[in-house]
Order: sequence, then C-alpha cells, then structure tokens
Amino acid sequence: MFQGSRGASFAQMLMKNIPETSRRTEPSKPAATSNQPSKYTSYKQGTGSYKNGYAKPTASPKTLIEIYKKGETNAISLIHQLAQVLQFHLEMKETVTPGNLPGLYFAFCVVIDGFEYKTGVGITKKKARLKAAQLALPDLLPTLDCLKSDFPKAADVPPPLPAKEEYSISDLYPCKADHERTSPLNHRIPNAVKDQLTKLMNSHPEFTACAGTAAAFIMQTSGGYDVVALGTGNFNTKESTSLSGRVVHDSHAVVTARRSLMRFLYRHLLMFFSKTANLTEKSIFQRSSSSGLLTLKSGISLHLYVNQLPKGAAQIPSKLRLNPLSISAWQVNNEISLHLSVEGKVFSAFSSAYDHSASKVVSMSTTDKLTQWQVLGYQGALLSHFIEPVYVQSILIGDACCTDIRGMKISVSQRVEGVTSLLPMFYCMMRPHISLVPSVATNSTDGRQFTYGINWSEGDGSLEVVDGLEGKTIEESPFKSGTALASRLCKAAMSHRFKLVAKEAQRPELLAASSYSEAKMMAKAYQEAKNVLKAYLLQQGYGAWPVKVSVSDNFSV
Repeated sequence: MFQGSRGASFAQMLMKNIPETSRRTEPSKPAATSNQPSKYTSYKQGTGSYKNGYAKPTASPKTLIEIYKKGETNAISLIHQLAQVLQFHLEMKETVTPGNLPGLYFAFCVVIDGFEYKTGVGITKKKARLKAAQLALPDLLPTLDCLKSDFPKAADVPPPLPAKEEYSISDLYPCKADHERTSPLNHRIPNAVKDQLTKLMNSHPEFTACAGTAAAFIMQTSGGYDVVALGTGNFNTKESTSLSGRVVHDSHAVVTARRSLMRFLYRHLLMFFSKTANLTEKSIFQRSSSSGLLTLKSGISLHLYVNQLPKGAAQIPSKLRLNPLSISAWQVNNEISLHLSVEGKVFSAFSSAYDHSASKVVSMSTTDKLTQWQVLGYQGALLSHFIEPVYVQSILIGDACCTDIRGMKISVSQRVEGVTSLLPMFYCMMRPHISLVPSVATNSTDGRQFTYGINWSEGDGSLEVVDGLEGKTIEESPFKSGTALASRLCKAAMSHRFKLVAKEAQRPELLAASSYSEAKMMAKAYQEAKNVLKAYLLQQGYGAWPVKVSVSDNFSV
C-alpha cells in the first residue's frame, strides 16, 4: 500500500534536500565546525544517488589514489572521495544483470557526469557496488592524468552558507555551472545534435524556424555519439480525438523525438528478426536469456537532449520560498504536481483555471511524460512485447534562457524515487544525470511556422513537417505518406510497424489483437507498471493522471 499525502510528501522532500550543514539546530547545540568529524558522502538507499554537503577529504587526489593502491582503502571509498574533491556528479546506479548470468544476482554501475562505466555484479548489493567501483577505476584514473597536477583541495572550497530562517529552491540545491564542466558528454552530445540539425536544415532551409524547440535522442557506443531520432514542436492539436488513429495529438518536441525513437527501434527489430545474418548483426538488439525479450547490446546507451526546459513542473520558479509554515509551501507543492497540456497551454492538475468539462484533447505535460518514461521506459506498451524497458542515462538541457534545473531534477527523479520496489521485474525508476549544456539552436520569431514541427530518425530519407494544431503533415512537407496527410508518427502508422514486427517475430497471438487498444493491454507487465506509477503519484499527492478517451485507441490494427 502506498503511504503519504500531499503535505507529507512535500515535508519529506523539503527535509531531505536541505544540506545537513544548513539545517537549523537547537540553541543548546553548537554548530558544526571544520574540526568536528563528519562523513565524506551520504548514500540514499534505494536510489543509488550520493549527495554532497559533508566534509571533504583533506588529501589531494594523487594522495588518495596512492592510499588506494597500497590497499588501505577500497574502490568505493576512493571513487566517493574523488567525487568530493574534483566536484563531479557521482551515481552508483542499480541496473539490469547481463542476460548470460544464471541465478539471482544484483547489478550496479558507476555513472560519472552522465558517463556510464562497466556493470559489476554480485550475490549481494554491497558486493555488486564494490565490483562496479573496481571496474570503473581502471577507466577513470587514466582520464585524471590530463588534468592539472595542482588539484583543488578541501581548504580551497568555500565553507557552507549559514542557516537561514527560510529556504528557497536555490538554497536546497547549490548551483553548479554544469555546462562549463569538463565532462565530454556535456560537449560531444550537443555537438552531435547541432551537426545533425544543421544537416537537415541545410537540406530544407525553408523550415529553419522550426529548429529552436529541438529535442533529440543520442545513441552512445564505443564509436562515439550518434543522433538516432529528432523532433521539434510546441503544440497539442486543436482537433477532437481521432477515431482512426491518424491524427498526432501531441506535437511537443520531446514527444515527437520519442515517437521518432520508436520508429528507430521498430526498424532495428525488423533487422534483428530478418532472415539475413548481416542485418541481424547490425541490429542494436540482442536476446536476453533472463527475460526472453530483446535488450540493447552491451556498450549501447541512450541520452536525451532538449533545447528548451520542458513544460510543467520542471519550470518551478527557483526563488519560491520553502518555509514549510508559509503559504508558499503550498504554492511550491502545487508547482511540482502533475500538469495538463491543452493546445500548448499548461495547467496544474489542481488548477481551477482549466475547464475539465471541455471536450478538448488533453495530454500530460512534457515533464510528466519524462517522469513516466524514466519508470516505464521510452519504448511504450507495444514495443514492450518484444524488448525490455529502454531508458536514457542522461537528460541534457540546452536552453540558453535557463539557469536553474532544480525543478527538473525534483520532477523527474525525486517525485518517484520510492516506486522501484513496487514495480514488476525489469522495470525501475532510472535516475538520469541532468545538466545544462550549450544550446544548439535559437528560437525563431517567424509566426508563420510557429505551430510547425519536424521529425526525423536514422534511416529516413527526408524530414517530415507536421502542423501541431492540425495534427497532420503539411502540403509542403518534404516527406508525405499519402494524400490524407497522416503523419508517420500517428498511432495508425505505429500499429502498422507493430504488425510487421509481430509477423517477423512469429507472434500470432499479437497479430490476433482486434484493436490498437487491445494490443497495448496485452502487454501485462507494462500495464502493471503503469498502474503502479499512477497510483504512486496520486497517493504521494501529485494529482491524478487523466484518463485517456478509450475510443481514441479502439481502431483496428
């Protein structure tokens, strides 16, 4: 049973994120000083995330490494201490065990500034974490040699701010200029997106004004970073719910990019199930012996880039005061609730400004969809018949007007950080690395293309342009699927690809589904995970996920 209420969940979140050195103490107790012993890092059980805010090691990185090599400390201690001294984002992430391992094992991997290292396994979580750290160090330590020898020491770091009577979002999350960090991921991914976007826009300069809202999925392999799906857009359709599945109801950039990613995944499933060995080998998928489903090949990971801070709870004002006794506490709690998107406008799930009786198409905000996908996976219900959940390891925000991503971190990670233990096997709350990076495009003021959005995925011959308010392809689009102008991203098109893969995979039970809705409901584990997530968000006080109009998915597959 889920526990918690709207007020309780906010109070827990508030106390959890105030650094220990900043919380108010009893008058009779002296404040902590640098001479008092304290821990290096605090580990949050269940999330695999380490939070800074404790005393840092006084030794230099070189000394810490020498101590480790002498066997006087273990790999986990060293990697935590390096994170403190060098100020990089460290995460010990629980992941899925490799498919060729029999029996019950736990699996963890070290993630540093969004870069994921080799997976360590063990019969206990403690042993798996240790193995992950041991596997990460041989790859990590050589990269430190290129840094300056005079590393910053703990004494060079400013002391923590004194406790205040009230706290703001900025107080709870010390600001870091993430886009200025030396992590290769934070520079190589935006460069890859910019190169692909420039290539597409050079081919069709008449749609350059659409580029400002860009979102893209990037696949990381040993060969580098490649953009595999891209989308732009900022609107929901003004049309009523389509009964044929041929209207795209949500054309926001991230949603468009995600549906383009699904097309990319379908393409590689067809390659895997083909009778041609060469195509099967080129597929990004491999068979998992533990689940019987397909999973991404070892060494492949996905990242998401967005050129605008997503609409919804991610845009919580950074300077709202968080004194739990003030009325602003309710305002903040309302800001981090679920949000609804209607014709490009966003409303809190608790807002009285939205007319719930109106017969308009309603979807969840982009932020809430990201929250959902980091739990259920980006593949959706239909693809989950064939593959294990697909998650992104990092979300990079290139919004030139954005200086604060704390709302994004709260919304995508903290709101659902306790849900993993309630989910069916192979599903989890995948906490992404979130940071600011350089922007790849500027927003246009061209009103003529204000409602347009483009989509593209690897393997496409050309881009498609969709009018977000109409939910259909425009006449001038370089790619058109037919005279009806139905987008290649619409549900009917996805249903067609689903049937092709089901046929190649020899899954007659899926081909027997009478409707798009029935095929989705047959994905039992996915639907169970979805119901758990919705119930968890409701019980935690973030609001109810809107019920989709059932007739919209009842067309024949």
